Amino acid sequence: PVVRRSWGFADLENHVPATLHTNYRLASITKQFTAAAILLLAEDGRLSLGDHIRKWLPSLPAAVDSVTIEHLLTHTSGMIAYEDVMPAGATRQVHDVDVLHLLESQDSTYFTPGKDYRYSNTGYALLALIVERASGRSFASFLHERTFTPLHITNTVAFQDGISTVSNRAFGYTLRQGARTRGGPTATTAVPGRGGIDAATAGRGER
Repeated sequence: PVVRRSWGFADLENHVPATLHTNYRLASITKQFTAAAILLLAEDGRLSLGDHIRKWLPSLPAAVDSVTIEHLLTHTSGMIAYEDVMPAGATRQVHDVDVLHLLESQDSTYFTPGKDYRYSNTGYALLALIVERASGRSFASFLHERTFTPLHITNTVAFQDGISTVSNRAFGYTLRQGARTRGGPTATTAVPGRGGIDAATAGRGER
């Protein structure tokens, strides 16, 4: 690296500065890791991008019969956004399997799969479940075994609610009327397959 620097604070309340080892929630940048996991399994011959998703997730309704793994990868499935069908006022953190259960009652799509494009968090939540079913291990453990460990990415966490801990974590803040308020993941935002990785800038090569 030509330049390695950090600025600002990871934790304003405790005056903790951000460093090269601070972990930041990647949010939707997580999706590239989810896609990579699917492609690794395709290379292994454990699945095909042309597989219909009901092969792996048979509890989904008939409306998604023609949806393939490739449709999920490319945001062309037309599947209903799980955020739009969550119960009003829900506060419990949603997991990938919760997304599946929400979609089981949605027997429709926004458009014919493959005929249009609509950015989809739903698709990547379901892809993480397919990773688990095709690999026989948890999404987090697959990522660690097949991506993080081989690349010596040691400061990065595929977060599992109630299981994982994130060290050196940066917190986000919202400025309202001159006061900064610490934010956090909402019930919908930390679904592992769509946005659950926390990563540090200096994660690669750290032993």
